Amino acid sequence: MRITLLGTGCPAVHPRRLGAAQLIEGGSTKLLVDCGSGCTQRLVEAGHSPATPDALLVTHLHSDHLVDLWQLTVAGWHAGRNRPLRLYAPPPVLAHVRAIEAAWAEERAQRLAWEARPNPDGFALELIAIEPGQTLQFGELRVTVIEVDHRPVVPALGFLFEDGRHRLAFSGDTRRCPGLVEAARDCDLLVHEVFAHGVMQPREGVRSAATIRAVEAYHTTAAEVGALAAEARARALLLTHIVPPDVPPERLLADVRAHYAGPVIVGEDLVTVDLATLTVRWRGMVTGLGRL
Repeated sequence: MRITLLGTGCPAVHPRRLGAAQLIEGGSTKLLVDCGSGCTQRLVEAGHSPATPDALLVTHLHSDHLVDLWQLTVAGWHAGRNRPLRLYAPPPVLAHVRAIEAAWAEERAQRLAWEARPNPDGFALELIAIEPGQTLQFGELRVTVIEVDHRPVVPALGFLFEDGRHRLAFSGDTRRCPGLVEAARDCDLLVHEVFAHGVMQPREGVRSAATIRAVEAYHTTAAEVGALAAEARARALLLTHIVPPDVPPERLLADVRAHYAGPVIVGEDLVTVDLATLTVRWRGMVTGLGRL
């Protein structure tokens, strides 16, 4: 099993960190989790066709996790996808996606009629509702849906991916969540969002101290992520959805290290972690994770 971070950013636009998205691969199965801004572009940069994903799993209804959906839909059709893109998400996300489909219905009909491509079924979405506690099977990959706490956004989901050899826990967006600790117990890799406490400062006309407190309140600080990883006995930790996106990685690492002694990777767009080979790859660099 391996994960590629397609986007490690958040709603704040940053040239190095595009919107939240990740590709999980196990055997011949390829699953996208979320499709934030630039997801389709990063998928191609990572060497995959936009038609490649077997399914898209969406964690919750926030724009930075969903805004690239129509680009992904159209690009996959252009790349030869001959079946609807399966989208698994909680009901509020599906309601929003239906509205997106309706908004683009005229454009879709025009493209289908004018471009005369041989794969019209590929320009469609198959919508499947999911809920916490549910188990999904995609080839070799078993996916358990986890309820996390990103209130006031309800529901918000994380996922546990298993292939019979390795276990990868993915937090989604959440404040510190006991249910995630239990789901991630003894996992090979915990992939967790992170908020850098004390880095974001008030800025007139942009954000107040109350704004910063509110944003931090439904995310997990780096120190909390470290403590959570230690409690879950995660064998390694990968940080993503980095808020704010320009925080120095050394700052995040220091805060996590105060509580967690295992291998820590501060994510960058296009980082790949391979649990079978215990390697981390990024832009030509390869390093080992040691023995997990």
